Amino acid sequence: MENSGGIQASLPGRYATALFELARDAKAIDKVEASLTTLRAALDQSADFKTLTTSPLIARGAATKAVAAVAKMLKLDATTTKFLGVLADNRRLAQLPAIIRAFRQLAASFRGETTAEVISAHALSNDQVAALKQSLRQRIGRDVSVDLSVDSSLLGGLVVRIGSQMIDSSIKTRLHTLALAMKG
Repeated sequence: MENSGGIQASLPGRYATALFELARDAKAIDKVEASLTTLRAALDQSADFKTLTTSPLIARGAATKAVAAVAKMLKLDATTTKFLGVLADNRRLAQLPAIIRAFRQLAASFRGETTAEVISAHALSNDQVAALKQSLRQRIGRDVSVDLSVDSSLLGGLVVRIGSQMIDSSIKTRLHTLALAMKG
């Protein structure tokens, strides 16, 4: 994989690469990716789950038991469930968002896709995601996998990052640009 050298340079990248290799060997890349998407949504939607993954005050054993319970509740696949246990045992749950991003990049590269990080003000519907993928495919000339997240401070619009390229159509940026122009 052409991206794996850069990804492996970071701690989250090394964990993501290990998870990707386990998933690839088990022919479960799609299952693991679906579980990671579910985890990402849980992190975005649940303040308690986010606290569980980021708080240094939660004991290692308690964190391990809690993530096992969360994995069961979210019906995550076995590989992802075991991986969460390893992260909890190594006190690396705070790295989960970066690990998920790196895994998605590896999976997209494996499938011959490009990954776009998309931040929206509100959750996108399936139809909106499909239209966005089609638009990005036309723009860059290859299939695009999207890593979605929500940031309500954008007020509206999207911020899309593909590699080093960024497209920012957020209302927040437009208002900031207008304010700077008015100061003139």
